[in-house]
Amino acid sequence: MIKTRSAMIAGLAGTAAALLALSGAASAQVAAPAHIVAPPPAAPVACTAPAAISHFERPLLHTMARLIGGLPLTIVALGSSSTAGAGASSPAASYPSRLEAELKQHFPGRDITVLNRGVNGDETDNMMARFQNDVIAADPQLVLWQVGTNSVLRDHPLKPHSVALHEGIDELKAIGADVVLIDPQYAPAVLAKSETPGMVEQIAVAAKDEDVDLFHRFALMRNWHEVQHLPFDVFVSPDQLHMNDWSYACVAKLLGTAVAEAATRPVASAAMHSR
Repeated sequence: MIKTRSAMIAGLAGTAAALLALSGAASAQVAAPAHIVAPPPAAPVACTAPAAISHFERPLLHTMARLIGGLPLTIVALGSSSTAGAGASSPAASYPSRLEAELKQHFPGRDITVLNRGVNGDETDNMMARFQNDVIAADPQLVLWQVGTNSVLRDHPLKPHSVALHEGIDELKAIGADVVLIDPQYAPAVLAKSETPGMVEQIAVAAKDEDVDLFHRFALMRNWHEVQHLPFDVFVSPDQLHMNDWSYACVAKLLGTAVAEAATRPVASAAMHSR
């Protein structure tokens, strides 16, 4: 029998505190002439974001229960090319691969798998058609669903997408998994489309209405550009659309921290979101 959300919280209350403790010279070169001074290496760009952008409002109760029980944790990263890793130098540099490494640092010794179920060019209805084979068959405790970008790139209307998005969220919640939505990337090719602000808002409203979490990728990348004054070529590939190794790694770092916190949050806080 599937437990209610409040029953899950009551069962987790005595043991959630224990989980909090878990979260817790190159090769030789030819010397340059003495009168030539080599320029200093470029400082690495720091991966930072305001807490309001990188924090989940709701606890991840199914993920929490799995970790408390000492059982393997399976996460499915569902999406299109920016989940598959377009723009990355290798599959290992995609955000799902980097996220798995980040979570294993948060929870040393735990069996954590992040499955990359990104398919280039997919839209929301294409992803929903893959639910059975790519999501449900894996029996995940957490689904990270990146949506919206290809719909705006192809100038599709927002209203049909909203209907499909709500239906998809309901299907994912019905399998007993936590759901986190990931909205479009803040990149020149996406910003050129008039429907982009509406899509970002639509995804935020759907997350609130369906009581699931949202990773604000659009706001995060906008903060990099407009507040931290990073040029697009720091975090966007030359195609002006996809992310690159640095931005995939930074998203994975911030997403990993958000998942770890939401899965180890004191249950008293979790109860506020169960009503």
